[in-house]
Amino acid sequence: MAGLLTKIFGDGNQKQLNRLQKQVEQIEAVEPDYEKLSDSELKQKTDEFKERYVNGETLDDMLVEAYAVVREASKRVLGMRPFPVQLVGAVALHEGNIAEMKTGEGKTLASAMPSYLNALGGEGVHIITVNEYLADRDAKEMGRLFEFLGLTVGLNVNGLTKEEKRAAYYCDITYGTNNEYGFDYLRDNMVLYKEQMAQRPLNFAIIDEVDSILIDEARTPLIISGSAKKSASMYQQADGFVSRLKKDTDFTYDEKTKGVQLTEEGINKAERYFQIENLFDLNHVTLTHHINQALKAHASMHRDTDYVIEESEVVIVDQFTGRLMKGRRYSNGLHQAIEAKEGLQIQNESMTLASITFQNFFRMYNKLSGMTGTAKTEEEEFRNIYNMDVIAIPTNQPIIRDDRADMIYKTMDGKFRAVVESIKDAYEAGQPVLVGTVAVETSELISKLLTKAGVKHNVLNAKNHYREAEIIENAGQKKAVTIATNMAGRGTDIKLGEGVKELGGLAVIGTERHESRRIDNQLRGRSGRQGDPGMSLFYLSMEDELMRRFGSDNLRNMMERLGMDDTQPIESKMVSRAVESAQKRVEGNNFDARKTVLSYDDVLREQREIIYKQRFEVIDSDENLREIIENMIVSTLERIVGTHTQDDLDENWNLEAITEYVYGNLLDQEDISVNDLKGKEPDEITDTIMEKVRARYDEKQEELSEEQMREFEKVILLRTVDTKWMDHIDQMDQLRQGIHLRAYGQNDPLREYQMEGFAMFEEMVANIEEEVSRYVMKAQIRDNLQRQEVVKNTQAVSGGQEEKKKSRKPYVKKDDVGRNEPCPCGSGKKYKNCHGK
Repeated sequence: MAGLLTKIFGDGNQKQLNRLQKQVEQIEAVEPDYEKLSDSELKQKTDEFKERYVNGETLDDMLVEAYAVVREASKRVLGMRPFPVQLVGAVALHEGNIAEMKTGEGKTLASAMPSYLNALGGEGVHIITVNEYLADRDAKEMGRLFEFLGLTVGLNVNGLTKEEKRAAYYCDITYGTNNEYGFDYLRDNMVLYKEQMAQRPLNFAIIDEVDSILIDEARTPLIISGSAKKSASMYQQADGFVSRLKKDTDFTYDEKTKGVQLTEEGINKAERYFQIENLFDLNHVTLTHHINQALKAHASMHRDTDYVIEESEVVIVDQFTGRLMKGRRYSNGLHQAIEAKEGLQIQNESMTLASITFQNFFRMYNKLSGMTGTAKTEEEEFRNIYNMDVIAIPTNQPIIRDDRADMIYKTMDGKFRAVVESIKDAYEAGQPVLVGTVAVETSELISKLLTKAGVKHNVLNAKNHYREAEIIENAGQKKAVTIATNMAGRGTDIKLGEGVKELGGLAVIGTERHESRRIDNQLRGRSGRQGDPGMSLFYLSMEDELMRRFGSDNLRNMMERLGMDDTQPIESKMVSRAVESAQKRVEGNNFDARKTVLSYDDVLREQREIIYKQRFEVIDSDENLREIIENMIVSTLERIVGTHTQDDLDENWNLEAITEYVYGNLLDQEDISVNDLKGKEPDEITDTIMEKVRARYDEKQEELSEEQMREFEKVILLRTVDTKWMDHIDQMDQLRQGIHLRAYGQNDPLREYQMEGFAMFEEMVANIEEEVSRYVMKAQIRDNLQRQEVVKNTQAVSGGQEEKKKSRKPYVKKDDVGRNEPCPCGSGKKYKNCHGK
């Protein structure tokens, strides 16, 4: 069927290759012209291209010339001339696609050309690798080429200071890992001053091993968490104070809005109780918050109506269904306030402060491209989620590797005995062997069996990236036996030692099929690079996980009927096909899981973008924020006035509740009275109050210098937005964890999450507006205003793993290091003996 469709419609990949080949031919045609240029003339081309770009030429217009310049510079600096197929891959990358290039085909060099071209625009290029070793290696190796052409290269690794990171990001081309770029984005959106931001706007990224980063790691979001600054003692003190207050005398409670606030008398009592001068001083923001939550817990939250106590825990009751909502907690410290009220232990959990999935992070780049040896099997996902086509690039030399049919044994014991025997035979013949395992335990088991058999070997199970590269690079030498988990060594080539070709090249032995065909293909591709000979063979057993999950019973029964024992394998293409179809089913399940994660994160993405954009505008603004704050006050007033003027008869309007709110949050008692509001329409009531608010705002401005007032506004806005947003993320996280239970009630969990998430966001925005209004109008302004982080002691978590902090020096290319000066990487060696080689 597929063959018939190809005949009718043509091979889409071949069409793409034919189109790219035309540009490659143009690059080839101008090569002689560039060979004639001197080094300095070649270098000057960079400035010429930049000037042409500024004058209106596009990067596409300059592609042929720019690629020809990089190709010529590569010959002179690295001693490597990119093959035509590498040029094809390089053009595909510039177009924002995925270049599928087999292992050993020179992906790193192919990426140099689109990196150079896109760096000419001055907006930065990010090259993303799976580990820091590869980022470090490529930054040094390709850095020599880029430096020769007058571009700067940065290395962004874990453990750098803000200044070092900023310097790396402001280079023309920056190398780093996917985790580091994602975490830096989240950290940048938590800073208090624009100067503390490390990243520039996300422009163009090339992702190495793109399938690993955008597919395999896409199910685990990046999370920055921190201990919530909610001290148990503060809740208990606030509860002790609030429990003494009298309704109407010390506080007012509004049944309609469930709003509770202290009266003038209540504020005086709080100042005496906590021995402070002014409750609304910025120093007492946290205390005021705790008192407000304690008031809510006592006045508006009723036991056995809003919540129940079960096993010494506060469990929320769903107001619509009456069901208990286990696992959910009230946000903003209200849950802890209820715990204090009920005399329970106050739980002080860590909060999710910021999170993002790799899918949503990488989709923010203006242009995204990637390269890998294996991506065709996930082409649909790349197209649907990232809008990238996968273009399979032909190899420079035909592949002559011998890919043998799977050998299937009855039991694991039989399989491992055969694996060890096969390795031993190759070892004695001198042929190097790479043994791929799915799990670390398997690699350790085979290691023990090989030691017993007297076979020298190296074990590599992805515990040390620096050691990993060294082992992989030596894995092609005679008699080398390397046991590696399937993902280990990605990105590093196994070059064959002397005399190994004559022995049949590198033998790759797989001890189990991975649930993803890509990973198996990646392992196979370690052998037979650049037309080298090689062999690949997978040993399976009926007891392997994949075989157990997908109907190996029939095969096992057949083996028993034929009287086959553990020493006789089945070698059949039919069985290999059955395994492949099982893998396709698992891949489909995994794709669905990733789509689900993305669907849920999309809800938060829209909210995240709104908050981060507005937050940046506050940090970036040198202008007066008064208009923004006044709009927030108007919004807050419209909600309050609207709530109390709903009745058709204006004599039923509750003007006292409106003035009570205004006294507690915006103005002093002498500023406005009920008589001022009588006989007015709702919008006139809002306008009347706003007139008084603006006059009070003017008085505040006169007390301070312009600079102090602007900083005061920023302090209030940032602190309020950060506090409420972090609480909101935490709440969304908890909602997400329990939402799947809604399926039992015949409700679509995703739809429910979208609706509740939207309602929670609206509520958070209203809370931000209300709190900003209160503090701007009521807080006393001090001279030494300082922006403060809402949460300290944050930690970055990826896939459930805490980020390990390392204090390594970055290696950033510099022009002014003398050959005999110490190397900037911190090795202690002279530059000429280290990175200056």
